[in-house]
Amino acid sequence: MTTPAEDSPGRHRLSPLAPRDTEERHRVASPLELLFDLTFAVAFGLSGEQFAHYLAEGHLTTALIGFGFAGFGIVWAWINYSWFASAYDNDDWGLRLMSMAIMVGVVVLALGIPPMYHSLESPHFDNRTIILGYVVMRLALLVGWARAWRADVPRRGAIGLYLGSIIAAQAAWVAVALLPLTVTQTLGIAVVLVLVEVLGPFLAERRAGTPWHAHHIAERYSLLVIITLGEGVIGTVAALTATIGEGHWTLAGVLVVVAGIGLTFGLWWVYFTTTVAEVLHHYRGRSFLFGYLHMPLFWAVAATGSGLHVAGLWIAGESDLALPGVVATVAVPVLAYICLVYAIYSVMHRGGAGGHVAFHVSVFALTVAIIAASVGLAYGGVPLGWCLVVVMLGPLVTVVAYEARGYRHIRADRTVLLERAARREG
Repeated sequence: MTTPAEDSPGRHRLSPLAPRDTEERHRVASPLELLFDLTFAVAFGLSGEQFAHYLAEGHLTTALIGFGFAGFGIVWAWINYSWFASAYDNDDWGLRLMSMAIMVGVVVLALGIPPMYHSLESPHFDNRTIILGYVVMRLALLVGWARAWRADVPRRGAIGLYLGSIIAAQAAWVAVALLPLTVTQTLGIAVVLVLVEVLGPFLAERRAGTPWHAHHIAERYSLLVIITLGEGVIGTVAALTATIGEGHWTLAGVLVVVAGIGLTFGLWWVYFTTTVAEVLHHYRGRSFLFGYLHMPLFWAVAATGSGLHVAGLWIAGESDLALPGVVATVAVPVLAYICLVYAIYSVMHRGGAGGHVAFHVSVFALTVAIIAASVGLAYGGVPLGWCLVVVMLGPLVTVVAYEARGYRHIRADRTVLLERAARREG
């Protein structure tokens, strides 16, 4: 299936948002989607910087609430756009302008992140700018869904659920921004609104699945993982800058570089030990757990970069945390990341060849033990650089296990699942 842009190169005339072909070959992320992702990287960076500073000051509750509030808005808006574009992207000027409007919303949301964090320690929760940016993103996507409703007649019932949930949630978010609510009141209402936002797509897809492309979706998620991993590089640079001081390299500086870059590389390798696109294509019912489990995974990746930034602040004498707390700001999100990657693997390969659960459990347990040991070493007075190196070794256990033996299990699982799908579909 071709888009209008492919029919007439260089021209992007307005055309109906007809459903894309789920069997389309060689479907990849578009240049617009790559540009789109960069704005979200900026938002993650701003939130991660605030998160790091509040962690370094020992304000754990403020840090977690702020990171969660901003993180949901960033990730949820990205997820909804990506699945919509996978199903209906026709690259006309209407969709391009819609994408630009969402990018404007991301920038507005990002501008609201610092005051939102600061207000968490004051009587009035300053959420207006961040909610304004979020609502701009969601209303821009609403226009896209309205265009899809007009063009995709068979799926109007499902698309109507998307439209209804977005409208209801955004009206409520605006009320939250305008009313003089406390932090506790805002968070209580936010939990309800998050449920409305999340249930909308779930109910819509159960009614009539939209024509998203499995390989395209898998690539989109992997690209955002890579972009978010950039926060680890930024955190490493921040820690290194504090370590080398006037430009004199020390053992501590070398260890920070090795740990920071090695950890970022290890997290990347763990995620890409397997590809799930083909399985997702034939088992589309697993898409919700695949998509929703990635939300905390993105947060864990960004939080790891923030933890490395905290390490830099501690080295520079700008942190109130004790050494074990500093190490934990890196170790805890890395541990969460590992747990989520294993959970996604289990969901996507459920019903595979089996027979290797003990292997995966033992590898997972060893990975967790090594990461946890880093905090124990910090309590024992081991220098920060060495503790971070130990954290780095945790993901490498999974990498080595995969390269030595695990790849056979993954291949066997995929073979069984695809053969079963072929019998069912043939």
